[in-house]
Amino acid sequence: MGIIVQKFGGSCLIDAAAVKNAARIITEEYEKGSGVVAVVSAQGDTTDRLIAKADEISKKPAKRELDVLMSAGEQLSAALLAMAVGELGYPCVTLLGWQAGIVTNSVFGHARIRDIDPERIKKELAKKRIVLVAGFQGVDRKNDMTTLGRGGSDTTAVALAAALNAEKCQIYSKIDGIYTADPSCVPDAVKIDEIDYDCMQELSFLGVKVLNPRAVELAKKYGVVIEVKSAFHSDKTGTFVKEDANMEKMLISGVTKMSNVARIFVNDLEDVPGAACGIFELLNQNDIQADIITMATGNNGKVDVSFCVSGDDADEAERVLLESGKYGASDVICDKDVAKISVVGVGMESHPGVGIAIFEALSNSNINIMMITSSELRFSVIVKKDAADEAVAAIHKRFKKY
Repeated sequence: MGIIVQKFGGSCLIDAAAVKNAARIITEEYEKGSGVVAVVSAQGDTTDRLIAKADEISKKPAKRELDVLMSAGEQLSAALLAMAVGELGYPCVTLLGWQAGIVTNSVFGHARIRDIDPERIKKELAKKRIVLVAGFQGVDRKNDMTTLGRGGSDTTAVALAAALNAEKCQIYSKIDGIYTADPSCVPDAVKIDEIDYDCMQELSFLGVKVLNPRAVELAKKYGVVIEVKSAFHSDKTGTFVKEDANMEKMLISGVTKMSNVARIFVNDLEDVPGAACGIFELLNQNDIQADIITMATGNNGKVDVSFCVSGDDADEAERVLLESGKYGASDVICDKDVAKISVVGVGMESHPGVGIAIFEALSNSNINIMMITSSELRFSVIVKKDAADEAVAAIHKRFKKY
C-alpha cells in the first residue's frame, strides 16, 4: 500500500468526540497497510478567537507576531489528535510545519509554499508511525513562522501529497462532497461524484468553501487526486476532484453565491487614454482585486466605471480612490448590498442558451440583474443581497434538466 494524506477541518475536531472520531478514521486507514499523514486545522472557531485576543492587545499587531499566534491553533489540534490516536494503541508523531519541511515565502498571513523537504515525514513513516502535521503553517528562509491564509490547511495537505507522491488526498469536513448548490439553500441540490480541477477551482473562487482554490491549483499542477468526504459519514464515497473527471454529459457543475461582495462606482472620469488604467493600477498597488468591470461614456463626455471587489476590501478601495483624485472623478460610491451569483460548468461560452436560461430564471422570480460577466467556465451576475438565495434556487431549478 502507498501513502494516503488526510486533512481534517476544524468542524471535524470541534470537541473531544470529534477528535476521537478523526482518530478512528486515521487508524482504520493505517490498518489497511497505508502510510498515513494527517493534516489538521484549528478546532472550530479557534482561529477567530485568537484574532480576537490579538485585537484586545493591539489594533495593528505586527504581521510576523500575528502569524506566531495564529499557528497555535493547529498545534493544539495536532497534539490532541495524537493523544486520541495513542489511546487507540497506535504509534504516531506530531510535526509542526517547519518540522514537516514546509518552506514558504515571507508574506506573513498569506504565505505561499516555495519548497517541501519530506525526508522527516518519510523517516517517520518508515518507522510505521502515523504522522500528524499542523496545517496552515510553515517557515520562511529566515526560519520565521508563517501562515498560509484562510483555508491554508487544504493547501498544506495537497502540497504534502504531491511531495510524498501520495495515492490520494482526502479532505474531511462536515460536508460529504461537492454539491450542485449549497444544500442549506437548495434542498434538492445533487452531490457530484467527480469534477475536474478547473471547474472545482472556479467553484472555490466563487463561494464554495469546501476546498481552498490554491489547494486545487496545486492539485492540478501535480496531478494530486482529491476526495472530499464527511468525517461523520466516512463510510460513504465523497466527490473526487481530478483531471479526467467524467463530466462530458454535465454542462452545469454548480450554482454558487458570494455575499461578501461590494460594487464600486467611479463617476465622471476624464475620457482620456489611461484613465481606467490609473484606477486599476491604484487598486493593484493596494492588493485589491477588481472583477466584473464595466465602462460607459455619458452625455457630458465623461466616463463612468463600475466594478466589484471583495467586501473585505470595499472600504479600503473607496478610501484610496477618493484620496487619489485621479483623472477628475467626481465621486466614488460603494454599494455593499449586493451578491454575486455564478453558474459554473464546462464549455459555457459554447452553449449560448446558458445566458438566456439564467435571464429567464431570474426574470420569472422578479429578480433584477445589476451586472453580468462570463467566461469559458462561468457565468456570473450581480443581484441585490436579499434576493441572493432566491436567485440561486431559481437558477438551480432551471438547470436541473442539464
